[in-house]
Amino acid sequence: MKNFQKIIVPVSLGILGVILFNSCSVGIPEGARAVKNFNAQKYLGKWYEVARFDYKFERNMDNVTATYTQNSDGSIRVENRGYNVVKKEWKEAIGEARFVKDKTEARLKVSFFKPIWSGYNVIDIDENYQYALVAGNSVKYLWILSRTTEIPESIRQRFLEKAKKIGYNTNELIWVRHNQ
Repeated sequence: MKNFQKIIVPVSLGILGVILFNSCSVGIPEGARAVKNFNAQKYLGKWYEVARFDYKFERNMDNVTATYTQNSDGSIRVENRGYNVVKKEWKEAIGEARFVKDKTEARLKVSFFKPIWSGYNVIDIDENYQYALVAGNSVKYLWILSRTTEIPESIRQRFLEKAKKIGYNTNELIWVRHNQ
């Protein structure tokens, strides 16, 4: 029994380490480039989720918003909120974002369950910081955000074309309703 424990404990810890390492991916999809000359102060505030893929943690959610505020340590507080139409209740998740490199490059890592971090990459934004295209760490994660509940058709097409060029299947996007 002691020999079994001598083997199983290190093997279990090794497997756990690999799982944690793989779940902490803060990369960017191949072909995507984060916005340079990014102004984090202009990005702060409330954003409406206009479109996304169907993720487990946002399934059945409408009226989704993300609010970003500056923390005293330089990190960014992330408050995601949405209405679950099946359970008929509001859900909220509070997380933290940190820049991967320089604050002028829109590559961040975000965590809602430390120590697990995921990539959050602003890959397109209009000059007035009203509309943003955000990529996760792979082509499984994509968000279209707006300061209002709607987005102009020209921006929508620009973001969709960019996402397609990177390899996203934009036909699978869920267009979020904002009615509450």
